[in-house]
Amino acid sequence: MKNVLFLCTGNSCRSQMAEGWGKALKSDKFNFFSAGTKKHGLNPRAVEVMSEVGIDISKHESNTTDELAEKMDFVFTVCSDANENCPFFPGGKIIHVGFDDPPRLTKEMTDEDEILPVYRRVRDEIKKLIENIETYTEAK
Repeated sequence: MKNVLFLCTGNSCRSQMAEGWGKALKSDKFNFFSAGTKKHGLNPRAVEVMSEVGIDISKHESNTTDELAEKMDFVFTVCSDANENCPFFPGGKIIHVGFDDPPRLTKEMTDEDEILPVYRRVRDEIKKLIENIETYTEAK
């Protein structure tokens, strides 16, 4: 099976949700991983909104690319910073599919009833990527 990495800046939210969706929906076709160019720790709101759809990412760890032992066949950069600072992955195809950053969009908000819908929207957008991931990976 091919290895797929979701790369984000801090490996705390978007890349973690993508790994969770990947494992839940397409683990029969790919091995999924996530990492960041830095470590920010796992975002509790990402854990919460993923649990709402029955996916537990609470045991995921925030990793950097230096901690990956596996060779990656596909690297999806899910934020522009990771795309611009993507490390070299020999033989890996880099694919940029950017998503809004929920922590950044909600940093001035204090009401969870306003914050969580932002996380849910991005979660659902990432799900669509995973559902159609073969359209990105078939060319290799």
